[in-house]
Amino acid sequence: SKTVANTNILVVSLFLLLFLPLFSLGLFSFIFQFLSSFDLSAYPNMDKSSLDVEQPHSMGTTIIGVTYNGGVVLGADSRTSTGMYVANRASDKITQLTDNVYVCRSGSAADSQVVSDYVRYFLHQHTIQLGQPATVKVAASLVRQISYNNKAMLQTGMIVGGWDKYEGGKIYGVPLGGTLLEQPFAIGGSGSSYLYGFFDQAWREGMSHEEAEKLVVTAVSLAIARDGASGGVVRTVTINKDGVKRKFYPGDTLPLWHEEIESVNSLLDIVPAASPDPMVC
Repeated sequence: SKTVANTNILVVSLFLLLFLPLFSLGLFSFIFQFLSSFDLSAYPNMDKSSLDVEQPHSMGTTIIGVTYNGGVVLGADSRTSTGMYVANRASDKITQLTDNVYVCRSGSAADSQVVSDYVRYFLHQHTIQLGQPATVKVAASLVRQISYNNKAMLQTGMIVGGWDKYEGGKIYGVPLGGTLLEQPFAIGGSGSSYLYGFFDQAWREGMSHEEAEKLVVTAVSLAIARDGASGGVVRTVTINKDGVKRKFYPGDTLPLWHEEIESVNSLLDIVPAASPDPMVC
């Protein structure tokens, strides 16, 4: 009986080895022929652009840099979008360049990350050669130089902010194309379209740290409410002579705007309870 069982196992194994590849090849051939004969012209209402994987994706964010009396506050949302899809809902868009300089990244995540890596490397060499930390202006100038020299290949806008002992707190905007702009405040990303008028009215010179922090959080939450490509949580970084302090604001603690719906733990919290009366057919 053991010999018969071993023979049956051998026969089944040989069958699988011989016929399974042929079956798989035939199945793949059928699928390939079916897809090749698929005619999109028979579906005039189909959005054919959605089938093009090579088309550029829309990428949105909200980044902010604000100076105050004694330092700077940087802020950003946490949503990384790829067209209609949210690729990362809790990303960190405020990247450290040196101990006293940070950068807010917008646009292509890959482009902004590689620029940040190069600038961090060059600033490390700069610090070793001079024996002291690089200034905010030096860091911003490096970001501008790399962005400008590669403007035909990069799709990123950045805000550089920090504090140094020579000029205090400084904010520099480096928009798409590699221009360097020193500003009292800078905003970027797709959510910035909704914030220009707000900042013209709300920002003032000589703000305290608490006022600047509140302004940044309020502005990012307003952009999240209006801009579909911005969302998630709010992260802030405060840089002054005392060092760096990070803060995290969960989405359910942000102020609500207009007709925004409050966050809930479950859809059952907003669905009305079922009627106790029996269903009548």
